[in-house]
Amino acid sequence: MNAIASRNIKFLGHTDQGGRGDGVQVMVNRGFAYVGHGFSNGITVIDVRDPKNPKPVNFMPCPPNTRAHHLQTATHEKFGDLLLAVNGPSVWTMQVSHESYFQGTSGDALAGQKFTTGLRVYDLARPEAPREIAFLPLGGLGPHRIWYVGGRYAYVSVHLPEFSDHILVIVDMAEPTRPQVVGKFWLPGMWTGGGETPTWPKGRRYALHHALVAGNLAYSAWRDGGLAIVDIADPAKPKLVCHRNWDPPFGGGTHSPLPLPDRNLLVVADEANFADCSLGLRYVWIFDVRVPSNPISIATLPVPDDADYCKKGGNFGPHNLWENRPGALQSSRYIFVTMHNAGVRVYDIANPFQPREAGFFVPPDPERMADPRPNRPRVIQSCDCFVDAAGIMYLTDSNAGLNILQFEDA
Repeated sequence: MNAIASRNIKFLGHTDQGGRGDGVQVMVNRGFAYVGHGFSNGITVIDVRDPKNPKPVNFMPCPPNTRAHHLQTATHEKFGDLLLAVNGPSVWTMQVSHESYFQGTSGDALAGQKFTTGLRVYDLARPEAPREIAFLPLGGLGPHRIWYVGGRYAYVSVHLPEFSDHILVIVDMAEPTRPQVVGKFWLPGMWTGGGETPTWPKGRRYALHHALVAGNLAYSAWRDGGLAIVDIADPAKPKLVCHRNWDPPFGGGTHSPLPLPDRNLLVVADEANFADCSLGLRYVWIFDVRVPSNPISIATLPVPDDADYCKKGGNFGPHNLWENRPGALQSSRYIFVTMHNAGVRVYDIANPFQPREAGFFVPPDPERMADPRPNRPRVIQSCDCFVDAAGIMYLTDSNAGLNILQFEDA
């Protein structure tokens, strides 16, 4: 498969994921990739032991009107390899509007419809055939994304019924067959069941996308609510360390955090969740977090300018960051960013005040569309990537299947 454009990243292989070209989050564990779908409402398992010849081997469907678009694999010290996956409403196949979703009114649009919400846990003793061992019901609109790397706790963004939107929920995974909620954290104004009233402007969405944990701190991205650094030393009583919001003037959509604790840095991506640059540009920020109570922005990553991506169609700008997962590539120098219609980009932040682009790969547009929404442009929308220890990249797309690539500077 020839790239539309590339530098320092070469193509290895591609799969249409068994005819389900839509992919959101991807995890790779012991030679198998697990892809959560945005529209196909399930999880595809792909044998990637030969990255030049990936082979779909299984599809695990969700209950009706339910998706499992975000997932995690990790090794539990007592129970071995696990897969955790969200279950929540399949908003796009249920025709929730773009405006309702990103303004936080999905609940109104989904009123009266049936779907399943909760956290599923699978045993990966047979990696090609995950076996469900637990389901934690969570109610409301349920979970969105998880951070779990095999320790005692999973950190889940969940829209519980008594809150205005997704908050941080800490789940005890000591016994994976019986996961239990032990702690919650939210921004003031979100606990509507406790009488709190939102303080942010109507049409803005204060909601946890997800958090990454380093030491006793959770670095959390709250969409239009910005960044919150949370002390989770006591999982039952998380405490706010610092809240920063750069919207206004910089447009919101805070989506993906990446702490680099060995350098006292934090990378944060704001999602470009709109087409044709109609609301301007979104950025990937670098913060100095030597003093967690006072994070200071010191740079932004360069905006791709090798083509006029604002005129290409679809979204242009940041979506997800590679998250330096254990057992895979862990780098505090190279930052991997999916950029929707601009493909995947790698940035060198050896000098965090002057980051530079170190490589990119722009895949060809999808041959067919999985997105059921009307009038969607047939362009790539690179969604997420997993990077293994050898620098092999597994790149998902909203429609174009899984591309397997090699970063040549890793």
